[in-house]
Parts: sequence; structure tokens; C-alpha cells
Amino acid sequence: MKLQRYFLHLAYDGTNYSGWQVQPKVNTVQETIEKALRIFVPDVKCIIGCGRTDTGVHAKDYYAHFDTNVEIHPEIVYKLNAVLPIDISIKDCFTAKEHVHARFSATDRSYEYFVHFAKDPFKNQYSVYHSKVINIDLMNVACAYLLGEQDFSAFSKSRTQTFTNMCNVKFAHWETIDDGMVFKITANRFLRNMVRAIVGTMFKIGEGAIPPEELKTIIAGKERSAAGKSVHPQGLFLSKIIYPQFHGPDNR
Repeated sequence: MKLQRYFLHLAYDGTNYSGWQVQPKVNTVQETIEKALRIFVPDVKCIIGCGRTDTGVHAKDYYAHFDTNVEIHPEIVYKLNAVLPIDISIKDCFTAKEHVHARFSATDRSYEYFVHFAKDPFKNQYSVYHSKVINIDLMNVACAYLLGEQDFSAFSKSRTQTFTNMCNVKFAHWETIDDGMVFKITANRFLRNMVRAIVGTMFKIGEGAIPPEELKTIIAGKERSAAGKSVHPQGLFLSKIIYPQFHGPDNR
């Protein structure tokens, strides 16, 4: 019997997890969902996610797929949410053609990084406190140097298994929000630790330690040591995934 491919649309708070991907001896989002799913769909071997998120990183918009011989009904969403912990939410479950892949079929991925300036213990789980004066205009000047298809090795975690460090950044911008700011970035793909390393470098620019145009030199040099430190994970959200098969032009 031919297996049917299903997609899960979900969201999660990454605070209590060592990222998405299954790893030995730690709690991960993927493993937690797989255990819940097998209660109702026993033949599921694994679920494939749209990408990796690091320890403590959140996802507002996440997709994963699995294949099964079991016919899935709409109530699977309610059943999964009933057994999953409160920090993981299944939004939808739907069929897809066998060639549609959660990771490789996605064309755009967007992240948001939240920063607050007034010390607030109730924000620390989803935003990062920044005590220094920072110039958002300088950081937005630097954003222009991120755009286009480039080698982002300077912002990548070392010894990764990626075949290329080329990424096409389509949008990058800082916006002011109540008591803080948010960095928004969209690309076809991201390297491990890339957004957090970019934000760390942006902080150096915003604080006046380096000029905005230095970002162009850092990218060209491809040396991780030239970029800023990676910022804390709790401010980072995977905010949007786009698939041509599911999303029309109005969703981009």
C-alpha cells in the first residue's frame, strides 16, 4: 500500500527543549511530538521538520511531515493537543503530495529577534534585555549589506554538515516596538546560529563599536571570529515558513 504524506502545522515555546532535532539524553521538540503521534499513528517512524532550531529558540510557524498507511482524520489535531505538553501546539494536519518535503520544499524562512530596554522579569523568556544605548538607524544602514545571495560563513557555527554556506537574504530590518525593538529577516535558508550571530554583530554596530560598512567586510572575510558574539536564544522566533504548494502570493 502506498504511503500517504501528511503535514503538521505547529508552534512551540522552545524554553524547555534542546532545539527541534532529536538528540541523545535531552528533551527535544521532535521527539516529544513523535511520541505523541505514535499513540494514534503507530507506523510513524519519524517526522521531518522544516529546519533546526537551537536550544531555547521558539517557533510561531513550523511545519513537519510524516508518511503513514493510517488514514488520518481532522480530529487528530485535538487528540495530539490533548497529550502534548502545553508548550507545543498543533494548528493543523493535512495531506500533501509525496514530493512535497517539509525542509526542501520551503522557499522562504523568516525569523524575528526581540529586544527590550527596560529591565522586566516578565519579558525575559521571549525577549532579551539590552542595557546599553543602541542606534537603530545605524543597524538599519548595515542591513543593506546582508541582502542578496552571499556566503555567510562569518555567521555560521563551525563544523556543521551543510554542503554550502550560501544564503539568499531577501529582507532584513530593525523595527521599534513598545519598550524595545525587533529584528526581522527573511532568506531562502539559514545556517546554524546565523541569526543570533548577525544580531550580535548588529549590536556592535548599534553601540558604535564598528561602522555599518564593516559588516560588508566581515561577510567577505568569511571568518566567524570577525563577527560579533551570538546573542541569547530566548529572543529568537522562527516566525514564517513559505511553501509554494500551500501559500499564494498574498502570503509572501
